[in-house]
Amino acid sequence: MSLPVAVILYTVRDQAAADLRGTLKRIAELGYDGVKLCGFYGHTPEEVKALADEFGLQIPSAHVSIVDMLADPDKTFSDYAKAGCKYVAIPHVGEDRRVGGELFEQTIEDIRVLGKKAKEYGLQLMYHNHDFEFDKVGDEFHIDYIYRNVDEELLNAEFDTCWVRVAGQNPAGYLRKYAGRCPVVHLKDFSGERNAHMYELIGTDVQVDMTQPFELRPVGYGVNDFPSILKAAEEVGTKWLVVEQDRPSLDRDEFGCIELSRNYLRTLGY
Repeated sequence: MSLPVAVILYTVRDQAAADLRGTLKRIAELGYDGVKLCGFYGHTPEEVKALADEFGLQIPSAHVSIVDMLADPDKTFSDYAKAGCKYVAIPHVGEDRRVGGELFEQTIEDIRVLGKKAKEYGLQLMYHNHDFEFDKVGDEFHIDYIYRNVDEELLNAEFDTCWVRVAGQNPAGYLRKYAGRCPVVHLKDFSGERNAHMYELIGTDVQVDMTQPFELRPVGYGVNDFPSILKAAEEVGTKWLVVEQDRPSLDRDEFGCIELSRNYLRTLGY
């Protein structure tokens, strides 16, 4: 079995904002099967779907902030359903919703409410991790606390293989731990060690110190063991693989990086 491969438009966000049609065309030419949305780039959901259809691209999923979902859940889920999505993921939570934050417990209830609302529009809610979800709640990782306290029907896992590994855990092992609950898997690579400057690379801080010994890389150009990850993904029933790279590297631009990722995955039969 060879799983379909999408790329998250956040990786080429500047290009998508300037020329969505041209960006989708180029993604299709690189051999991707689909794209993951992060907004609509000034278009209606129907227009985005039509552009994707024009180039034979599917739109399996989207990243939407939990704040935006809670602000207007009906419009949010209706819009992404119109765009063709089957899955909508919470991509990141602020410190107030993490271990020790004032909204930590409230977030569990918020996720339950959003998971139920997503179902009304034929969508499945997912949670996308970073490394901080591997902080402990008592003797349990935050990520496991979330999945234990929200029913599988309401919340699926969207493991980011880079951040699982950065946190010192085994991405393939985590996929198997949540077998049947991982419809979408993010493929992301890196080099170097966990440090205080990592999040500058994904846009959460203003300054980016590129001299720090941590770099996000195209898939297959870092330390992650993708043959084992992909084997686990197939075993646990994953439906889509999503390439993600928050900033370009290796002296390539964003398209150059996603081309390297796509070509590497072809060598593994994807």
